[in-house]
Amino acid sequence: MPDTPPDAGPFSHLEESHLRELAPHGALRAFPKNTVVLNEGDETSSLYVILSGRVKVYMTGEDGRELVVATLKAGEYFGELVIDGGPRAASIATLEPSRFFILPHTDVEGLMSGNPAFAQELILKLIGKVRALNAKVRDLALKDVYGRFVGFLETNAEDQNGERVVTEALTQSEIAARIGGSREMVSRIVRDLTAGAYIAVESKRIRILKKLPAHW
Repeated sequence: MPDTPPDAGPFSHLEESHLRELAPHGALRAFPKNTVVLNEGDETSSLYVILSGRVKVYMTGEDGRELVVATLKAGEYFGELVIDGGPRAASIATLEPSRFFILPHTDVEGLMSGNPAFAQELILKLIGKVRALNAKVRDLALKDVYGRFVGFLETNAEDQNGERVVTEALTQSEIAARIGGSREMVSRIVRDLTAGAYIAVESKRIRILKKLPAHW
């Protein structure tokens, strides 16, 4: 499953000034890195457009373990459950310093009713997110941790100087949260793949050196 949703979105091409025209009651807010912006279960009252930075969408179990559902970047948004007014379905935290334009419920309702193109695009994005969540559930149900780890590498690696590299610097705990596994299991997989010269880890970035084995 892709770790990030499709890039295009109803706000990806808009400047802050245009957003203010669309949502006259909107507000600009900035948050430092590693700040919880919203908590799962919070009241839904606003839609957040990411102007800069990146965030993670995650859920936390009763044991405190975290599952990252997605990561979002500039031009994308979160808080779309504002449409039905239900509680937040997941928590949001910044992965780096981030700025948001926040549209209150009344402005979102006005855009939905008065701008059919916006409403259609928002619905299509919601459908895309549902498909991504379905794929995540399928991976969790049908793949073991190793299979999900390999899928994570294949999805997030980029071509760089003739190699495939996961350019985002991630700890083993952060990778475990992305794939729904334990840090200990991820550590064992990384150790074994490194020993077999399948991957190399440098400054928390993973380089894929050769085709990964189908099974571990």
